[in-house]
Amino acid sequence: MSIAFLDPGNLEGDLQSGAIAGYSLLWLLMWATIMGLLIQLLSARLGVATGRHLAELCRDEYPNWARYLLWFMAELALIGADIQEVIGSAIAIKILSNGFLPLWAGVLITAIDCFIFLFLENYGVRKLEAVFAILIATMAISFAWMFGETKPNGKELLIGVLVPKLSSRTIRQAVGVVGCVIMPHNVFLHSALVQSRKVDVSKKGRVQEALNYYSIESTIALLISFMINLFVTTVFAKGFYGSAKADSIGLVNAGQYLQEKYGGGLFPILYIWGIGLLAAGQSSTITGTYAGQFIMGGFLNLRLKKWMRALITRSFAIVPTIIVALVFDTSESALDVLNEWLNVLQSVQIPFALIPLLCLVSKESVMGTFKIGSTLKTAAWTVAALVIVINGYLLLDFVSAEVNGVFTGALVCIVVIAYLVFIIYLILRVDTVSTWYTQMRSKSWSTNIGN
Repeated sequence: MSIAFLDPGNLEGDLQSGAIAGYSLLWLLMWATIMGLLIQLLSARLGVATGRHLAELCRDEYPNWARYLLWFMAELALIGADIQEVIGSAIAIKILSNGFLPLWAGVLITAIDCFIFLFLENYGVRKLEAVFAILIATMAISFAWMFGETKPNGKELLIGVLVPKLSSRTIRQAVGVVGCVIMPHNVFLHSALVQSRKVDVSKKGRVQEALNYYSIESTIALLISFMINLFVTTVFAKGFYGSAKADSIGLVNAGQYLQEKYGGGLFPILYIWGIGLLAAGQSSTITGTYAGQFIMGGFLNLRLKKWMRALITRSFAIVPTIIVALVFDTSESALDVLNEWLNVLQSVQIPFALIPLLCLVSKESVMGTFKIGSTLKTAAWTVAALVIVINGYLLLDFVSAEVNGVFTGALVCIVVIAYLVFIIYLILRVDTVSTWYTQMRSKSWSTNIGN
């Protein structure tokens, strides 16, 4: 679950935040991680209390047209995330091969993780978890090494974490920091991951015990992910904040900039960065394959063999990624623009994971005694609203800069209206609103009959 907080897209957000905003957005990184933890705990709660994952419950909750639309949106978000993750791995492979392997070759190598995943899963979920632990440890060691090499200012770091600070110049980076935290496919994934442990849902005490342990586990996992993100942000804050390169730095050229700034040393920082990026890319692409199987199987109720399901979900991402790698391999700026488009694509999908989750965990008919109370519900909907509004700002900012022409503008308006109507429809399925609507209709019918 914590891998979604450490994928190459997040690392790029970290390094750009550090280079452009310095230490000033570390407080936001911390609070964004806490918000992400709340959403993930709700996802785990849903999976443990019901014995089913979010995609399966959405299949039963919504009519066919809404279910297929939600599935399409989830797949679209997963493909966008996968392209970023695979490209991140391919960039790392290019760095570690000293430029010998082009991006498209790195994409093909990364595609093999699908079969590695299938091989490991046959030996049980513990083996798969051990591999993820090794990859996260690799990231932690690599980026901690970089942190030690660059020696960021401890006082400024502490002030950055504890003192909220925001300026007009750093607003876009702030939006990016929050926007990267909630990954739509990860919301679906966590509700399925918790079912790797057998919990008797008919026994309240056993369910509560499981929820307590998952809360501890998730908190520790996200604390580690926060520290890794902190390392990356502070390294680039120390090295590039206020420099001429700050605005041009991205995932593609970050390693080279580090090498020019800090030189070789005992072990060149370029390769340390490459190893950490490779671990992030490989772990997140395996996570994407895992999530894709649950999303497709849950929404469509498919009963395919594991290798077939994994092959289909992997192909959805690998085919467009190879095309992207071939087209954009020679242009760093083009890859950065593509990454912005992919961030927007995932931002658009966030409501279609968050709203169904919050609706379902609030329903007694689904959760029984484990439905969330009014305080937690208010906190969860506030976080969801905040994340959706922030990502809406990112979308508006991007569209206003990229969309030109009357026809294109009109088309975008139509799409936005349809988008908002679907979001409103999803919200109106919350129990409280549905009950109010039924009561109002009943009163109306009674009045008409009396007349």
